[in-house]
Order: sequence, then structure tokens, then C-alpha cells
Amino acid sequence: MTGRGTEAGRSGGGDPRPVAVLGATGVVGRAAVRMLTRLGIGDLRLGARAAPRAEPSALPPGAEQRRVDAGDPDALAEFCAGTRLVLNCAGPSYLLTDRVARVALAAGSDYVDVSGDGPAHRLLDGSPLLDGRTAVLSAGMLPGLANVVPRILADDLTGARLVVYAGGIEPFAPASAGDLALSLDSSDDDHWYGETLAAWLGGRRRRNALPVREDVEVAGFPGRVTTMPFLTADAERLARSAGLDELHWHNVFVGGALRLTLSRLRGRVPADPAALAPIVTEIRAAAELDLAGLDPFYLMAFTVHRADRIDTAVLRTPSSFELTAATAAHTVEAVLSGGVAPGLHYADDVLDPRGLLDAVAALGALPVFRTHRFAHDEPMEAGSL
Repeated sequence: MTGRGTEAGRSGGGDPRPVAVLGATGVVGRAAVRMLTRLGIGDLRLGARAAPRAEPSALPPGAEQRRVDAGDPDALAEFCAGTRLVLNCAGPSYLLTDRVARVALAAGSDYVDVSGDGPAHRLLDGSPLLDGRTAVLSAGMLPGLANVVPRILADDLTGARLVVYAGGIEPFAPASAGDLALSLDSSDDDHWYGETLAAWLGGRRRRNALPVREDVEVAGFPGRVTTMPFLTADAERLARSAGLDELHWHNVFVGGALRLTLSRLRGRVPADPAALAPIVTEIRAAAELDLAGLDPFYLMAFTVHRADRIDTAVLRTPSSFELTAATAAHTVEAVLSGGVAPGLHYADDVLDPRGLLDAVAALGALPVFRTHRFAHDEPMEAGSL
């Protein structure tokens, strides 16, 4: 476990090699570069598929820009060569899987990925490339930070019931929209992302366990919303490792355009990047339609039910992408400081929960984090008193 990084970690212990950020011109990548600089991590190498737009004077001191396509093995190897750590903010992650990690590790660099998740972990597990190197996956908001929050509420979650409401409304970055689209059909065992209506009950995954609820109120969300149960592989991993008896995860949709678009797309999303492009455009347009007239936000409410007490944590941010970037920057700092042992890890398994929450708040990405002793609102059906 690790908390805040040290000055030695920020300077790299005298290591002159740069930290590379792939996808540095994306929404998450730009925020991550800003936060790494704020943490005192200099000498950055910034890479993106598109030609860099920033003038040298607008870059962090000592940063260099490079054009690199993650789909080009030679260009990717050249980008990673001579670095001490590669932070991957590019996507969609379900198309990249372990590609960037393998090139970075082969170059002798440590590796942090804002996503990666189960598919990349399975492909990397046991690889000789990890000998003496550190790779941390799922170092974002979802997955990543979300899995540490219940551990803030209780040291021991064995036998507990965890209920989560998560959602909001904000513009989608192209890579995030791509991952969302691909997650709709990732149902095979090797690339299982999650399942609608499923829940963790009695210590195992159960299909069709919970209903969709429409036109209901949930505290913290504007107006009437739709809640859709969705058990992700990452949430199931939390349930298994923590010994939860139940885990009910409800995605909350503000407005109907995005929810209806995702329902229509389920079962017909291609894995080919070229064919995926119009679907990404469709998802982004639906999100913009739902956002009309509202301020962007993302909210997560976690309630832990135990025999003797109830505890809830509520997190609210104006940008889930900023919160992902802050989580990634803190993870990079932890790896550079030597606070994470060599090997393959999920971020929530190796980061100190309180240290992570304090770090992302200090970076300005989490303005609201509150805990209390009551369950978060159960949805109220339309017409109920």
C-alpha cells in the first residue's frame, strides 16, 4: 500500500529519463499532463496520434511533443524508448488491451494505464516483461478510484451489502465513447465487461437480478431519472476480494437520449476501429443532447450495509475525466516514489484509499466528498408519496 509520493518520487530519484504520456492531447491526457506538472513531475514526453497543436511555449517546462499512433508498433517502440514510465491515456482500451503495456515494459519502463482492466490483466499476467518492472492498470475513476471508496467506509466488508448509484451528464471523449460502445457486447469470458440487470447476490453473480427503474428520483441527480443495474467485471472483482455478500450497482441516466441509444446499439457494435467511428459519433451526440441546459457533473453514492450500521459516501465532480486524470497522476507519483512493488497490479489493490482520496481532492478533481450514517435514497416510483 502507498500514500502520497515523496520528493524523491517527484524527481525520480535523480533518474533523468522522461515520463511519457500517450494520448496527451485527449481530454484525460491533457488533464493528466497538467496534474503531473503540478505534482512536480517534469521532463515529460507527450505523444498523440494527431499532430501536436501546442506551441512550445505552452508546454510544461522540459516537455517534448511527439506524433505517435498506438497502432504502429515501430512508432510506439520509438516513443517508449528511453523513458522511465509510460502513462497510457489513449483508447479505446478494449482495442488496445495490452499492446502499449508490452511495448513500454520491453523498453524497460514502468507502466500506468487509466484503463486496461481485466482483459489487459489476463494477457499480461505471468509475462517475463514484468521482471523488475511495475505495471498498474485501472488507474482511473471507473475502474480504479470507485473500488477504494467502500474501503474508506469499512475496514472489513466481509458479508456486507454494497449499493451504488453512479452517473451524471457530461460530454464524451472519443476514446471513452468507444470503450462504452465496445462494453455493450463484451460478454465472453475473456473480454467480459459487465451485464445489464445482473447483481452480486449470495457471494456470486446472478443474471436478471434487479429491474430497470424509470421516472424515479435519486438524491443528487436533477429531475427524474432512469436507474439501470449493471454489474461490471471490476465491481465483481471488488465483491470477490472484499467478501461482499451483495453488490447492487445502478447506473443513473439523466435524460433519455444516451440510454435509448445504448439500448439500440446493444448487440451490433463492431470491433473494427473504422466501423466503430460512426457509433462513437452517435454516442457523443446523444450525450450532448441530454446535457442541453445542464451543468456537467458525475456523482457516485456508495452505501455499505452491515448488521450493526449503515455508512454512505457521496462523491461529486464536474468532470469524471479530470477525476480519472487525477487518479492516474497520483498513481504515477506512487510508482516513481517506489511505493508500488514491481509486478502487475490493479490500482485499487496497491493505493492507500485515504491517500488517493486526499490526493485527487488536492488536485482539484473532487470538490465534494462526504460521508454520513444513512442509506442513499432508494428510488421513488412516479406518483409515490
